[in-house]
Amino acid sequence: MTDPVRPKVAMLLYPGLTPLDLIAPHAAFSGAMETHLVWKTADPVASDSGVVLHPTTTFADCPADLDVLFVPGGLGQAPVAADEEVLEFLADRGARARYVTSVCGGSLILGAAGLLRGYQATTHWSGIEALALFGAEYAEGRVVVDRNRITGGGVTAGLDFGLVVLARLLGEDVAKVTQLMLEYAPAPPFDAGTPETAGPEITAMAQAGNLRVNEEMTAVAEQLAAKGWGRAA
Repeated sequence: MTDPVRPKVAMLLYPGLTPLDLIAPHAAFSGAMETHLVWKTADPVASDSGVVLHPTTTFADCPADLDVLFVPGGLGQAPVAADEEVLEFLADRGARARYVTSVCGGSLILGAAGLLRGYQATTHWSGIEALALFGAEYAEGRVVVDRNRITGGGVTAGLDFGLVVLARLLGEDVAKVTQLMLEYAPAPPFDAGTPETAGPEITAMAQAGNLRVNEEMTAVAEQLAAKGWGRAA
């Protein structure tokens, strides 16, 4: 008996990504899917927390036809959203992928590649206004599904996202077994996971930390708009 074909997922690496944006979905995918950590080169990539990640393939060698194209967010998302080589790779693979996906600010990078125009999507709460600049319609939710676009909210939504994608590809039982093996039964110590529950003072403190990133993403959107976007959705 031959082994079943494992769905293929390409997970973008780039300097300054947030590790948990990537690692949480990877934890859901890795047991049942063929995962590729992809970047321009095979050189190590430093995340925004200093954790170093190692690509398993390059843009040139990444499978052409994917079940899932995935993009994480991070403090380094603006430079990569303006990088023509990255955008060309995403547009190429995204045009053929069964699902085009992201977590957190990764949706803004997908937007820069022209892959979310006309789609509902979510992102980190601090990036909602920037998302609209890339032609997407913000929809509230930990995970938002619009046709073959699946986007997760900020950072910790990555595990919810990963389980949703897994269920779509391999069925709910596979996703439930994965959730149990990961013992994913969250019970956070504080009720401060959204601006509404955290309150205005804590939200303002958190927003200040993302101000530069959001300003940079707004500038990228303006630059792309000046170029006429130039990429197919």
